[in-house]
Amino acid sequence: MLGRTANDLYWLSRYIERAENIARLLEVGYRIVLLPREGEGFHEEWRSTLESAACVQGYVQRHGELLTQNVIDYMLFDTSNPSSIASCLASARRNGRAQRTALTREMWESLNSAWLEFSAIRPATVTSNSLPELLDWVRSRSALYRGALLNTILRNDTFYFSQVGTFIERADSTARILDVKYYHLLPSSEMVGSDKDNYQWAALLRSVSAHRSYRWVFKDHYRPLKIADFMILNRQMPRSLRSCYDELTVALRDLAVFYGVRHDCQTTAESTRDLLLEADMQNIFQSGLHEFVQDFIGRNNKLGNEISTAYHFSD
Repeated sequence: MLGRTANDLYWLSRYIERAENIARLLEVGYRIVLLPREGEGFHEEWRSTLESAACVQGYVQRHGELLTQNVIDYMLFDTSNPSSIASCLASARRNGRAQRTALTREMWESLNSAWLEFSAIRPATVTSNSLPELLDWVRSRSALYRGALLNTILRNDTFYFSQVGTFIERADSTARILDVKYYHLLPSSEMVGSDKDNYQWAALLRSVSAHRSYRWVFKDHYRPLKIADFMILNRQMPRSLRSCYDELTVALRDLAVFYGVRHDCQTTAESTRDLLLEADMQNIFQSGLHEFVQDFIGRNNKLGNEISTAYHFSD
């Protein structure tokens, strides 16, 4: 497969996953902002949402003050923001169109229709009442594309590059959400265990669709150590770091077998998976959750760079 083709398939999956993650972040942020709170909490939550999406600097340069409507417009419709849902769907569709013959009909139709329908939305018509429905729609379109991919594509390099793109993006999103919540959003130790802290942890679980599954597994109140363990080390939780790296390791191994050659990226993915396999959450908390997550983000970024180099991505 040409490097350009691999690049487009990899980023197509990353953009679809990113659009879903942005929708999840916006839903949780908006839900918290609607609670009766002081003005400080209002700004705090939108800043944490933008930080989780790595969009603070771009937003401040464009809008300055943190206002609900501006944040929603910037994260949904602003094409100057490369992580907005509009930008993600447009980039995914552009990459899919460039590699149309590599996609199945179901994959292309789900991708193209999502872009067409979203492009037809007028930002002025998105009210506070209609926002949750729109965010649900974004998540459902992402799920539709993933379902089409998993159920119709041949298990060859097209599938493997798509899997790598999905799970490297998902791992990055989960790590950033966890880091912002624990380190940036509530950094003072006296707030740990408060009602506000518990609500923020519940919101964090909702942002990765793990609220109900956490209660199913633990049947317990929100405990920071257990929630962090669930999001980092629990292989059964599909958005945990461990689960993402289980999938990444398999996809990269299959690429190595398919092409008959291993690269540094296979070794990096396996060493990171082994780190998560051997980690103990009590030790992570004692040595510093923020430091652990930052190290993970660095490893994940390194893996992305190594994949680009190994498979001659053009961008």
